Amino acid sequence: MKGFRDWVLSQIVSKSLVSPTPLSGGNGFYTEERLNEDLNEQASTSNSVTLPIPSGTSNSSANQSNQSSSTLQQASDAEISQSQESGNGGQKDTLAKVEDLQVKFFRLLQRLNQSKENLLVTKVLYRMHLATLIRTEELDLKRVNLSSSRARAIANQHEAAGMPQLEFSCRILVLGKTGVGKSATINSIFGQEKATTNAFQPATDCIQEIVGTVNGLNITFIDTPGFLPSSTNNVKRNKRIMLSVKRFIRKSPPDIVLYFERLDHINSGYSDLPLLKLITEVFGAAIWFNTILVMTHSSSAIPEGLEGYTVNYDSYISQCTNLIQQYIQQAMLDSRLENPALLVENHPQCPINITGEKILPNGQVWRSQLLLFCICTKVLGDVNSLLKFQNGVELGPANSTQVASLPHLLSSLLRHRPVSSQSGIDDEVEAILLSDKEEGDEYDQLPSIRILTKFQFEKLSKAQKEDYLDELEYRETLYLKKQMKEEYRRRKDKLILEEQEFLNSNNSDDQQAPPEPVQLPDMAVPLSFDSDCAIHRYRCLVDSDQWLVRPVLDPQGWDHDVGFDGINLEISTEIKRNVSGTVVGQMHKNKQDFNIQSECAATYVNPLGPTYSIGVDVQSAGKDMVYTVHTDTKLKNIKHNIADCGVSLTSFGKKYYVGAKVEDTLLIGKRLKFVVNAGRMEGQGQVAYGGSFETCLRGEDYPVRNDNLSLTMTVLSFNKETVLSGSLQSELRLSRSLKATASANLNSRKMGQICIKMSSSEHLQIALVAVFSILKVLLSKKKI
Repeated sequence: MKGFRDWVLSQIVSKSLVSPTPLSGGNGFYTEERLNEDLNEQASTSNSVTLPIPSGTSNSSANQSNQSSSTLQQASDAEISQSQESGNGGQKDTLAKVEDLQVKFFRLLQRLNQSKENLLVTKVLYRMHLATLIRTEELDLKRVNLSSSRARAIANQHEAAGMPQLEFSCRILVLGKTGVGKSATINSIFGQEKATTNAFQPATDCIQEIVGTVNGLNITFIDTPGFLPSSTNNVKRNKRIMLSVKRFIRKSPPDIVLYFERLDHINSGYSDLPLLKLITEVFGAAIWFNTILVMTHSSSAIPEGLEGYTVNYDSYISQCTNLIQQYIQQAMLDSRLENPALLVENHPQCPINITGEKILPNGQVWRSQLLLFCICTKVLGDVNSLLKFQNGVELGPANSTQVASLPHLLSSLLRHRPVSSQSGIDDEVEAILLSDKEEGDEYDQLPSIRILTKFQFEKLSKAQKEDYLDELEYRETLYLKKQMKEEYRRRKDKLILEEQEFLNSNNSDDQQAPPEPVQLPDMAVPLSFDSDCAIHRYRCLVDSDQWLVRPVLDPQGWDHDVGFDGINLEISTEIKRNVSGTVVGQMHKNKQDFNIQSECAATYVNPLGPTYSIGVDVQSAGKDMVYTVHTDTKLKNIKHNIADCGVSLTSFGKKYYVGAKVEDTLLIGKRLKFVVNAGRMEGQGQVAYGGSFETCLRGEDYPVRNDNLSLTMTVLSFNKETVLSGSLQSELRLSRSLKATASANLNSRKMGQICIKMSSSEHLQIALVAVFSILKVLLSKKKI
């Protein structure tokens, strides 16, 4: 059965002042036992009410007073007999209590001079009728469907004849900042000064109950001290007030909450999000379900618009209420709820109508409208309690466990994970170096070259400059290749030496000395007005080939701050012979959030067989953690071919996902590579399949220069839907000082993206593209 709150939310049809959204009986931020006790005390004899409103029935008491006393007596006798037949031991059944509540609602409508055609009244009656039908058995359906006219008639007769006093009470909690007019509104509702007010300083310094009667309705206001404006200095005081209010209402919970705000204080710089978040934190998100926004000083002068014209009153009210509503939704992390807003004016010179009621600039009588909203909220709350509807809607962020995306997990599984060989170099790079080993070192065969000074270089012609720079670039490429080969030989020799030492079981005295510590370049620190720069605290030393710890720069850091908000850690160590381990991670931590991303892997390299690896990945996702354990086996039985297979187990939100993949890499020469893979991911009764085929063409100077052009085709099948996609990526060095990166992708859903990036150290004309973008934005704003 759908909860009553859930049903109420499903009936939302508008955002106007008569929006029925808060009309529910949920009191999630305090105990709900008080409602049952009050309803048992308020029970009195009445009949049921349904949605249909006969056109012949009027809310005036003139026509009803002309009816005979026998009609009233017959209706009362019929009502009593029905209550006795349906009850046991003189107690009313649930349906009789709901009927009693409906009659009270009709009597209150007459006292407030509210018409039956009022949209808010119609919605409340419809909800009461529908909720009663849900809980009523088949034998009582006729009783429910035929009770509307009789209940309205009984209510009219009771009001005309002065029948027993109406027993209906309502507890209202008022919250808001100091000086917004909470106590003044209470005095205006009662028509007399019951709360102390002061225009220059806070008048309410403690929590107090103000009790009174308005049109026969017993109202209890819980007046609270006002909150101070949102700031770090006022958080403790505001929280102390909220905690005291929470303790006060624990035994006697309110039926409605009124949140006050001054209409004339809302402007473009208005932001009470910290205060609203604090209210949600202390009372819980459920407090906003029965909350009505009250905008005081509603007759104040409306500010002018952007072009100096007067803004429409209703339009201005809508903008202000929408702004506050957005902040409430952000505070509770839920955009489903929309609180109604009521306008209030307590100024002594506020215009009044012929009955003495204060009216707003739009002609609305705010006092009766506020009382009507409070009555409707109270009535629906009592119906919810009587019919025992469960609170099916939990306001605030979803508490349900998040479900991981199988396509995302599958793409992470299929991602290529390079595994270093015994020499510490990637398998593909090692294959290229082995093929180049036979060619010898071209750099040593080059003739010597004279390095020119800047003055000498300027004297050369343009063609000579190009030839000179091309020669330097060619020599640089050969030198980098030579260094990479020497490093590869050195590591190979070291491995051979360690293997001999292991076999001979004796230690050699001519081992290489550990590398000396090398200082890393200073990191770029954000600009600051501080005279002393703290960059010296973040200098890093590389004392071995295993550890590397660096701070992470925050590009959005505040001024007068060090600009670092995280740590990056990289570790590569040899655990034992043929077994190595790597750890790469990054951590961010502040007062509220903690984010971590890490990849840990251990690899066993068999010189004559396959390579085995196992890894654990940890990543934070909101308040949850994603743990992934994966294993891979690489087979290299055929030259220029590497086969890979692996499995993974992912844990996310107490749910587990299992995946498997196979991959094969084929190297043709030094420049061409083909990669094909396929995988499967399963979890929570769902399965995702995927695979890809990649062709990569590398530059002539790879791996010294990383020029490449790759084309990838991908297929993904999930939930009986197949998506095909293709991507093209290119990274080219167009000249010595110009580098370009381009990427494009397109899928079968006709969705794609094109991205082109260019970087240059000489051609500053490329920066003029940014000027074009800035001018375009400025012109578009000017048109608006």
